[in-house]
Amino acid sequence: MADLSQVNPVTFNCEGGLVLNRSTFMMEPGQALELENFEPDIAGGYRRINGFSKYVSAVVPSTSDPSEKILMVATFGSKVVAARGTNIFTADAGGSSWTTVDSGRTNAGKYNFERYNFDGNDKFIVVDGTNAPTIFNTAFNATDIAPSSTGTGESTTLLVAIASGTGMSTSGGASGGTITVADTSQFASSGSILIGNEQFTYTGKTSTTFTGVDRAQNSSVAADHEVGVLISDLFPPAVAGAKFVVAFKEHMFYAGMSTNKQELVFSAPFIEDSFSVAIGAGSIRVDDEITGLKVFREDLFIFCQNRIFKLSGSSQANFSVTAVTRDIGCINGDTIQEFAGDLIFLGPDGLRTVAGTARIGDVELGTISSNVQSLFDDNLDTASEFESVVIPDKTQYRVFFTKANQAQGSTQGVICVMKGQSFEFSKMKGIKPASTDTFISAGNVIILHGDYANGFVYRQEQGNDFDGTVISGKYRSPDLTFGDAGIRKHMQRVIVNFEPESSIDADLFLRYDYESRDAVQPTAYPLDSEDVAALYGTSTYGTSSSLKGTYGGTSRPLFRQSVEGSGFAVALRVNDGAVTAPYSLKGFQLEYQTGARR
Repeated sequence: MADLSQVNPVTFNCEGGLVLNRSTFMMEPGQALELENFEPDIAGGYRRINGFSKYVSAVVPSTSDPSEKILMVATFGSKVVAARGTNIFTADAGGSSWTTVDSGRTNAGKYNFERYNFDGNDKFIVVDGTNAPTIFNTAFNATDIAPSSTGTGESTTLLVAIASGTGMSTSGGASGGTITVADTSQFASSGSILIGNEQFTYTGKTSTTFTGVDRAQNSSVAADHEVGVLISDLFPPAVAGAKFVVAFKEHMFYAGMSTNKQELVFSAPFIEDSFSVAIGAGSIRVDDEITGLKVFREDLFIFCQNRIFKLSGSSQANFSVTAVTRDIGCINGDTIQEFAGDLIFLGPDGLRTVAGTARIGDVELGTISSNVQSLFDDNLDTASEFESVVIPDKTQYRVFFTKANQAQGSTQGVICVMKGQSFEFSKMKGIKPASTDTFISAGNVIILHGDYANGFVYRQEQGNDFDGTVISGKYRSPDLTFGDAGIRKHMQRVIVNFEPESSIDADLFLRYDYESRDAVQPTAYPLDSEDVAALYGTSTYGTSSSLKGTYGGTSRPLFRQSVEGSGFAVALRVNDGAVTAPYSLKGFQLEYQTGARR
């Protein structure tokens, strides 16, 4: 019998997530050098992720090209909503057909949407970066927003006072009045303006005057106006072609119009398609191109390419914009999510948060993804699109790097999980969404994504494969030297603590000396939960597999596996063998005897 008196045990929990920015000598044993399609588990350990399956069995109809992306997937009421090509469709969850509810959306891009209720009626508004915003009621009747009047949203100041008794009219062939101002260069050649509560129209302008003026329009009342008062265009810019839409303080906000990329237009209160400044609508311009909008607590955050702003207030009278930072921006609005009490977004240097501090109105910015920065460096410049979802019951955020010419099986993403006050990461591979939505139904978190090419809408967190494709789960520990890289370790056993959720098919590998070709690498040891049932409560305990049961129940078995080989450093690998149910790797104990010094 072998002498085990000098066996040295080393035990560690699986915690810390994927770490790619530290030397293996500096990594904690529980961290991972490879963690693909595993998620840091809030219950402890690393859990192989679930798959996805069809949420509607029928393909969303294409309109011109069978490879068209799903430009939007969402839920509204009891329906699934999807956009593809030039049309918008609805279906029942689990249904087998789609119904067209809107068409003719030429050159539509990626959609953004908002669910809201301003007047006691649930509504759903969509924007696509090209066409007019469209409102749907619960019957899915579509109404395009097409204001009869649009302007520039500009303002100037009055240089010559106007008395209430000063006549200004173009009726009967009169030439109309003249209003002298500081600058008219940003106003249209004709239009409507607002001074106080009085509305004026004009038919011409010079550099400092509006000409052909009629006053007291639209039942407004002529009033005295002093030098220096503000003169505003009566209407903001058009919202057709908006990329972003969000409801905030009973106004609907629009941004991302191709001709006004720095403009934020808001509707009158409670009226998403009314834009008269006289009744509370307006516009705000920032000094950078807007890339996304997100309501957080009592503020609207305006994300730009190189800056972030915060809009506070509740109405046209007190809306104000302050800079959160003028040095960091958001590269894609589809990555902005509310996550674990913060806002998370993708910046040029990885994932960042905008966290509210204890001081009301104050914010702090932090970068959180330095452990996996190389994953972002490899994908930020080459990804054509980004998608993200939040899984709140797992305090988990997922971001996907979608590349137009890359196969789904090669498409990568990053999982971020908040555990305590820190973040842990892992890598995804094999999911290629073109659009996403997260919603909660009867307490269940439902994560949807629209496929990039095949036209299906899928539900994530379902099943054991990617709609028929094997999930490739991979874990690798750091290279463990047990405190001394110069001493050879003769490995005796590995005790594995894992938690299967059903029958699993995985393999355990030991890899010596940094996987050197000169080191003998043992073959795989099976990690198969079907053996768990055979080991417990039967007369064949400990004999049905090379894995020997030690103690613990079948829900979280603890096995002692005799192993072979030696080296100056040792690493553990676990790879899925085939289609397998999820399981969590909780921890390991490695037992070894020391050999000679190198």
